[in-house]
Amino acid sequence: MILEEEGEKAVKLARMAVEEHLDLSSSDSTHDGNTNKHYDNIGLNRPAKSYGVFVTLNYINNHKQQRLRGCVGFPIAEKSLYLSIIDASIAAATQDPRFPPVDKKELAELVFEVSILTLPQEVKVQNPMEYLNAIKIGRDGLILAWRQCSALLLPQVPVECNWDVEDYLANLCYKAGAPPDIWLMSDSKIHSFQANIYKESDPNGNVVRIEL
Repeated sequence: MILEEEGEKAVKLARMAVEEHLDLSSSDSTHDGNTNKHYDNIGLNRPAKSYGVFVTLNYINNHKQQRLRGCVGFPIAEKSLYLSIIDASIAAATQDPRFPPVDKKELAELVFEVSILTLPQEVKVQNPMEYLNAIKIGRDGLILAWRQCSALLLPQVPVECNWDVEDYLANLCYKAGAPPDIWLMSDSKIHSFQANIYKESDPNGNVVRIEL
């Protein structure tokens, strides 16, 4: 889906976009949306609406443990991969409602991670219990749609949390603000997607591909 060198460039672009945004903010300038003009040589010239993307920022504490600092993305691509990474990176750093905006001084303690997503596909089952066999931990990211609720979890989340499929579905429901068994309802829809995941080994360090 994505070449190894493209994954490395994606993570470097994510960090550069946030660094530039914070530099402009600290100098009382307004981000003009033209980060791409500074990094034309990054080489991520995928066509528009090619891939969804999520950018995750993790804080490294004094015990070398990683804690979530921000995560924002677009499951359905509306722009080129290049521009989607820029927008998701800045949003993860400044617009995740769970956290205050990232301060420039924090960048030295943040690990950047980019997940490049395939197009979500509905998991079609005759009986909701069939989801337990149709969904594979370490392969599938999930999107829940139920009435007015929706939620998304990336494929690395259940691996990191050591969930089985039933735990995964229950936590997907929780994230949507719904009871944990809503996935059993006939009017619930589950879509799955896969992701190529690239991450800094340490803040601003080498980029590695994450195998789940």
